[in-house]
Amino acid sequence: MEPGESREPREPGPGAETAAAPHWEEAKTFYDNLAPQKKPKSPKPQNAVTIAVSSRALFRMDEEQRIYTEQGVEEYVRYQLEHENEPFSPGPAFPFVKALEAVNRRLRELYPESEDLFDIVLVTNNHAQVGVRLINSINHYDLFIERFCMTGGNSPICYLKAYHTNLYLSADAEKVQEAIDEGIAAATIFSPSRDVAVSQSQLRVAFDGDAVLFSDESERIVKAHGLDRFFEHEKAHENKPLAQGPLKGFLEALGRLQKKFYSKGLRLECPIRTYLVTARSAASSGARALKTLRSWGLETDEALFLAGAPKGPLLEKIRPHIFFDDQMFHVAGAQEMGTVAAHVPYGVAQTSRRTSPTKQAPPAQ
Repeated sequence: MEPGESREPREPGPGAETAAAPHWEEAKTFYDNLAPQKKPKSPKPQNAVTIAVSSRALFRMDEEQRIYTEQGVEEYVRYQLEHENEPFSPGPAFPFVKALEAVNRRLRELYPESEDLFDIVLVTNNHAQVGVRLINSINHYDLFIERFCMTGGNSPICYLKAYHTNLYLSADAEKVQEAIDEGIAAATIFSPSRDVAVSQSQLRVAFDGDAVLFSDESERIVKAHGLDRFFEHEKAHENKPLAQGPLKGFLEALGRLQKKFYSKGLRLECPIRTYLVTARSAASSGARALKTLRSWGLETDEALFLAGAPKGPLLEKIRPHIFFDDQMFHVAGAQEMGTVAAHVPYGVAQTSRRTSPTKQAPPAQ
């Protein structure tokens, strides 16, 4: 320092601040681009519509299931560890899950702070070591699934209520029956016989009526007394709402999310569409079904009364991401037409099916 030179810092010259700013902005942009992109937060379970999906519903695990059945759990785990960097192929629930995520993206655009969203939980009785392959597969397909439940051989059904589950989908019929017995909406999902393209921007869900949305009251009358008595009963009780069935709550949850779009003037562009696809006849028994929905404050976007005709051809036109029915005959018919169908094991049709087997659908492996 030269004699007499001040030790105090000099004031920056004119224009120094503005000259440095662009360099700082460029550096910030550079480092922002290097940082991993943030995923949205998972909603709190009590605020969300929670869909619990088993690993064999979400992914195809045919070879893995064969090894487990033929060679046991140790060989199964060893195989999974050896192949943990190979993603599983999509299973029957995969398009449904992708459609749920598409709805979530729209909801986040409209309501950035809301937690009224779908939340997907992967529920499996797999060993925790298999979790790495499942996580790798989820990341490979860019799925947003943050919650896992891996129970190491024990049934996961006891955890479903703790996760606030609105719907449980599995390829294991026994576990689905457990869930139904616990009062949880559940269905066994089946792969279609052929692949059919489904909407990428609109979630489409189709429901049977009796023993799915409604109780099995009317089906019991058909089984016990025949169609003529059933028509008389429905006419006499047209203004008496049916009791609720196992999936009424799930339709209610879908309706709640639909209303968020309606309130923004987007009824016609809503990314959720629901369908009632029933074997009932409109003239003789349709009014009670519609009045029941109205009494609950619910509706479906479309109501299709088939009067006993096959459901498969109409489902082929609708192309739902999933169709729920309590009768395996209709599940198999939907499969043949390329529809992902799910069996709801509830009501009198299940007793009838055990004593008089009908056409069976092959399970999703």
